[in-house]
Amino acid sequence: MSNHPGHNTAGATSATGEIVADVLAFIEQDGCTDDDFDRLALRLFAHQYGNNQAYRRFCQRRGATLRNVKRWSDIPAVPIDAFKELDLRCEPPAATDRVFMTSGTTRSEVKGRHHHPTLAVYDRSMIRNFSSRFMHGSGRMRLGILFPTETVLPNSSLAHYLALALSEFGTEESRYFVSPQGLDSPGLCDALADAERHGLPYALLGASYSFVHLIDELKQRGKSFRLPAGSRVLDTGGYKGQSRELPLDAFYAELSARLGIERLQCINMYGMTELSTQFYDAGNATVPSVKSGPHWIRSRLVDPLTSREVARGERGILVHCDLANFNSVTTILTEDVGLAADGGFLLLGRAEGAQAKGCSLAVEEFIRAAAA
Repeated sequence: MSNHPGHNTAGATSATGEIVADVLAFIEQDGCTDDDFDRLALRLFAHQYGNNQAYRRFCQRRGATLRNVKRWSDIPAVPIDAFKELDLRCEPPAATDRVFMTSGTTRSEVKGRHHHPTLAVYDRSMIRNFSSRFMHGSGRMRLGILFPTETVLPNSSLAHYLALALSEFGTEESRYFVSPQGLDSPGLCDALADAERHGLPYALLGASYSFVHLIDELKQRGKSFRLPAGSRVLDTGGYKGQSRELPLDAFYAELSARLGIERLQCINMYGMTELSTQFYDAGNATVPSVKSGPHWIRSRLVDPLTSREVARGERGILVHCDLANFNSVTTILTEDVGLAADGGFLLLGRAEGAQAKGCSLAVEEFIRAAAA
């Protein structure tokens, strides 16, 4: 376990401390039954219903109580934009809290805030999942990070995620290649050439838009690499207006061609500030790829206007129930369109039209309920 801030439960109440311990134990399991998942989900729901007043009012308005919520899929989902309007937390604020904030690209004046009285759960969730889905149980390897450090972006959940990746899974030669001055292209090219020359597997991790800048730099320099077997890429977060946009197929084709990495070794991570757990695919030989999570998170697809689950084969808005979200709310209505697939779901983009309107109405409903 690393020594990142937040690996103790100082500042948390004894009740929360017990919940944290139980969630950590649940994460350490090799899997769970439906009953196991429901049992912990309902315990967390009771805790959040009892200690998060805004959420309790929302649930009451929905007619959801501790008596009639029987399984994880009954737990009312909080629309993701509610994190911009209200502090959704059970523990009172403390100086030791870590607060992750959204990038605010759609409403730059208002950022969503996710409060963590301890990062013990977030960190264990990331490490256990990342080890299995990206590292595939292998030991440390050389990592190149295409994103700013936690020091530069202390409220970025992605900056923390990548710092954990480096500290837990990187060798001493691992380093960052993005600073406030931009992408260190010469340094990165030297590192890639060294890996190629010595036959050492190399992993590049960062925001999707950073990889677009890398592709453009390599094109401009007329460079490409054939990275050794075992090398891999992890991208996340889309473009967010910070680079030109590339269709997914072209994006992974360019990455594969420039780095000499099979598209099966180009992994996309789907996560968000409002969650404490990430989803991964098994490579991007074909797109869109199937995303899936570990045993402590479950997803369903709903019509945002009715909150009802859509029929199999229909597109819907993704709802995630993340048991690592012990302090805020476990269950979140995203603004992401998905389609059920064997082993997980396909991520099809952001809500538009009627679906986007439904998501907006859900936010309005939550705010009205919280203010009642």
